[in-house]
Amino acid sequence: MPALAPEQLDHFACEGYVVAKGVIDPAKVLDPVIAEYAACLDRLAHQLHAAGEISSPHADLGFSDRYIQICRETARVHNQFFDFSLPFQNVQPDTPFWAGPAVFRALTDPDLLDAVESLIGPEVYSNPVQHVRIKPPEHHLPKNQYGNPILGPTHWHQDHGVVTEEADDTNMLTVWFSLEDTPIDKGPLMVVPRSHGMGLLPHCNGYMGNRPEFAGGQQIPEKLFAAAAAIPLPVARGDVIFVHRQTVHGSYSNTSEEVRFSFDLRYNPSDQPTGRIAFPGFVARSRKNPQSELRDPAEWHRLWSQARSYMSTINQDGQIDVPFRRQVDAALCA
Repeated sequence: MPALAPEQLDHFACEGYVVAKGVIDPAKVLDPVIAEYAACLDRLAHQLHAAGEISSPHADLGFSDRYIQICRETARVHNQFFDFSLPFQNVQPDTPFWAGPAVFRALTDPDLLDAVESLIGPEVYSNPVQHVRIKPPEHHLPKNQYGNPILGPTHWHQDHGVVTEEADDTNMLTVWFSLEDTPIDKGPLMVVPRSHGMGLLPHCNGYMGNRPEFAGGQQIPEKLFAAAAAIPLPVARGDVIFVHRQTVHGSYSNTSEEVRFSFDLRYNPSDQPTGRIAFPGFVARSRKNPQSELRDPAEWHRLWSQARSYMSTINQDGQIDVPFRRQVDAALCA
């Protein structure tokens, strides 16, 4: 795909987001990722069955139904098994993650990077603030202490607000796409148009002042922005949502009968800090120095393995040796 059209760039600048249709080739990019994750799920199912945690590997079920059944039987989710990132706390030498070749090729897809380049320039760095989001139907999920599903709606936040202060001037771009069609009932992304013009808002830990389904967790108080102006962004697979780093957004609950399966990525210019110093990023594209681009999926996996080894020596048992988020003035959250 060529760079985003002028009207798309204008929409992004004015509204703080843009939905670009058909950026990614589903057969070339997304289907291999789905196949890779199906193999991951198969390994997880057999491990859990061998440990006596599930009644069967459920090999007769498709990915969505199989994952839902495993969550129901174990009364927990297993997203870390599939994620290409790590927790901030209590990482162990064997904490699971998945940084496979199909995932790497999705992050470095030339069509996707063409669109990214049109928004942040030709020196593109894959920022390690990145996740796969596997969101089961909420009625199958265990509840948290507030009586809400543990993976219900995503709290209001700005992506600028969940990195450290060193990235305050980084032109960080959020890139969100789904591996399957994501209609309203699957809990798509929701954004507050033009909220990026408000600057960075407080992100309050354990906040209880928003609507009941958002109780607890880190979030922006709704009294600080026009929450009623939020709009859903349902997408087809292959579509990509580009979001400004200061656009307030979250996601709806998944009330369907299928898993919502999406990538939540970040890119920034290569000479700017990522805001996650302990996690590895890489040069995804460089017009100035193409030899600096990372092109080997095995090396990407090695970098994350190295990060896991390091993380297993820090940030244990509540200790913060390396920060992952900014400090918030408690007075702003009262």
